[in-house]
Amino acid sequence: MLVVANVVSALAVVQARHEHRQLFVQLSRLERARDELNIEFGRLQLEQATWSESNRIDQVARDRLGMKFPEGAETVVIRP
Repeated sequence: MLVVANVVSALAVVQARHEHRQLFVQLSRLERARDELNIEFGRLQLEQATWSESNRIDQVARDRLGMKFPEGAETVVIRP
């Protein structure tokens, strides 16, 4: 009876170590994916900051949309 209990205990230890290794490999994969996503997020934030600069928006408004600042005569002040 003691031998059977010892064998069952040894098999349980082997199973637990195997599961631990599998979970560790999965954890490593997920951490690598997290790091890659963090790098991509940083790149996207930098790109967003570049595209949203005020001088870039002003340049696009002038070139693509033909917008310009109004002249003095084109400005109308509305008072309540």
